[in-house]
Amino acid sequence: MRTAELDYELPADLIAQAPAEPRSSARLLVYDRATREIRHRIFTDLLEELRPDDLVVVNDTRVLHARIHARRATGGAVELLLLEPNGAGAWDALARPARRLRAGETLDASGTPIRVEEVLQEGHVIVTLEGAKPGFALLERIGEMPVPPYIRRPLERPEDYQTVYARAPGSAAAPTAGLHFTAEVWEELRRRFEVVEVTLTVGLDTFRPVTADDLADHPLHTEAYEVSDEVAAAIDAARGAGRRIVAVGTTTVRVLETVWGAVPAAPLAGRASLFITPGYAFAATGAMVTNFHLPRSTLLAMVMAFAGAEEVRRLYRTAVEERYRFYSFGDAMLIL
Repeated sequence: MRTAELDYELPADLIAQAPAEPRSSARLLVYDRATREIRHRIFTDLLEELRPDDLVVVNDTRVLHARIHARRATGGAVELLLLEPNGAGAWDALARPARRLRAGETLDASGTPIRVEEVLQEGHVIVTLEGAKPGFALLERIGEMPVPPYIRRPLERPEDYQTVYARAPGSAAAPTAGLHFTAEVWEELRRRFEVVEVTLTVGLDTFRPVTADDLADHPLHTEAYEVSDEVAAAIDAARGAGRRIVAVGTTTVRVLETVWGAVPAAPLAGRASLFITPGYAFAATGAMVTNFHLPRSTLLAMVMAFAGAEEVRRLYRTAVEERYRFYSFGDAMLIL
């Protein structure tokens, strides 16, 4: 697939700068793949669109306060975005600006020393948070929520960029399809349907624009995932009974297809490397809740694989004409 096929026109004023209030009042574009019908609804109507025996799967990852403002010994400002702990007490991170950083130098972030261990390519660095215990609590003290750059308003409430069911800390970005749930809608969903949780640690590479001319030439980095034995058994039982599995978000789809799309089935924990593009045969995902994604993104390619490239272009044109709100804080789409 040519990357140019992932382009579309979007007026800038349709890029949502804040979540709907309340979250569940966001609009929901419903698309039926069998009939090609489009319905315009509200996110709370999601529960009416599902079948009683659907199994709903969500990604329970929690976003870290991973954006850190630091200073070099020279006084120069550096912004770090922590992506993932690398297992050796250090973090993979993005630095801006990175070109002047040197391995061995120490940055200061609100009194916390941060040592630059390695300077890699394309702004990537390896850093170690020194002094105080370098856990997630420290990040909440010295860091801030890493909202995408197209959100220009300051984030007044950090919880706006967390799902109400976020549990497993580790991500550098939110699984945004789940942001539409309020606590009340989440509890009603769990009351009426079987709902299970998987974990995929969301990295920024998932959202990074594709720059290669051919989608096949775009390197997609891996992301850590985990599925409990109990959840795997529930998914196996649903598949065996012919029940539909509804994935909330593309990150959930990536877990489902990583584990159940492999032959033989992949381990229940590991690194997801699956790159889903048009032509992929979905093994576990029967319906998808998703947001409206950026042009030239791997997420848009996944949605096109699920609903068909031409149909997704039609859906996006319709969403623009109907003035749906786009991207992380925007409206949602349910593909049946």
